[in-house]
Amino acid sequence: MMEQDNALLGQGDAPENTLPQEGANSTNMEDLLQEEGLALDFPQPGEIRTGTIASISPTQILVSVGAKSEGVIAGRELEQIPAEEREAFQVGQEIQVYVQAAEDANGTVVLSYTRAQEQKGWQAVEKMLEAGESYQGTIEGYNKGGLIVPVHGLRGFVPASQISMSRRMSLSGETADQRWSKMIGEPITVRVIEVDRNRRRLILSERAASSETRQSIKERVIEELKEGDICTGRVTSLADFGAFVNVNGADGLVHLSEISWERVQHPSEVLEVGQEVRVKVINIDRERKRIGLSLRALQDDPWQRKVAKFKVGQLVEGVITRLAKFGAFARLEGDLEGLIHISEISEKRIEHPKEVLHEGDVVTLRIIRIDTDQRRIGLSLRKVDSGAYKDLDLKQIDLEDVGLQAGEEAAPETPPAEVGPAPEAEASEAAPESGQPEEKAEG
Repeated sequence: MMEQDNALLGQGDAPENTLPQEGANSTNMEDLLQEEGLALDFPQPGEIRTGTIASISPTQILVSVGAKSEGVIAGRELEQIPAEEREAFQVGQEIQVYVQAAEDANGTVVLSYTRAQEQKGWQAVEKMLEAGESYQGTIEGYNKGGLIVPVHGLRGFVPASQISMSRRMSLSGETADQRWSKMIGEPITVRVIEVDRNRRRLILSERAASSETRQSIKERVIEELKEGDICTGRVTSLADFGAFVNVNGADGLVHLSEISWERVQHPSEVLEVGQEVRVKVINIDRERKRIGLSLRALQDDPWQRKVAKFKVGQLVEGVITRLAKFGAFARLEGDLEGLIHISEISEKRIEHPKEVLHEGDVVTLRIIRIDTDQRRIGLSLRKVDSGAYKDLDLKQIDLEDVGLQAGEEAAPETPPAEVGPAPEAEASEAAPESGQPEEKAEG
């Protein structure tokens, strides 16, 4: 009779209350429960699940993930959770966890919080790679080969070859520490160019991102900037005609003439790549997308200081330094020069200054014009003995007698009207020939 009952059971006609034999694996249990409509959602290794924190203790966190008992985050997995995140956890809070083992030796589901965050990160960067998206991050660290930038919780690497040209141009130093350390904390825009989960390899490129956004960044900066703005920028490159300075992500040009008030033959005499400088926006060409910058506009003009001690009508001593067809240049003091136009050299008509003057001559001259905007001083030799300045000359002699030093605050006298202006024909003939611009007095 017993054998007959066993045979019937073997044909699959098990009674409703029949339970599986002891030792049956979890898969058979799951299959049986599914047949009976009592299936549990058993966690599978490698899954990312949303669970609810059931309890928190210093040594473990229990999380309900739909199994017959809570899963556990303990040991090393607990220690890897950042302290500030652990402190923020609360019972009843939902968190995502990674199933490391569906059942350990004690029948417990082993979970990891950090692995779940990491897997989410890998999924995110894979989507970024596929979509070609850019990511705005912050430089967190470096090694000898490049920069470290965190992306969605993963440590991404930007090789030196993938760093933008403007950033590489600003590098200086022989060691990695000297080259990269100053960049920690700086913002950076990158694109994902390689993802390898198995090797835990995430490669980023600033060049790929910047090539896509450089034009749009410059358009935005040009739209935001106004002439007269003062900005802090970084020198990105030097050329014979000037220096390029990156301001808010867009390059502007500091022309050679706008680097310094002093004469500069090449920008490298004053600037170096990577140097941080303050510049003034002096021109914006929105149609051609060009930004004009100036360093010297934020500097004191030494010419203004030098010329402050002189005034129109004053007699000065000068040394003839150069002769040109249109006039002669005379050095007043230091490197301060003025121009004696050919019409101001002699009362007689002359064809060339060399008929009266020679380089190296020391002569007494009268200042007839000071143009602060053009930084020019007009001098006259023929007006030295002009009666129109008699009263001014006498006053100057009196002031010198009482010891008033040149340059002290004294209101400049308005020169009296000249007696008998020079004939227009003579002035016209003395002007520079067409096509040969008047040489500018050097400051």
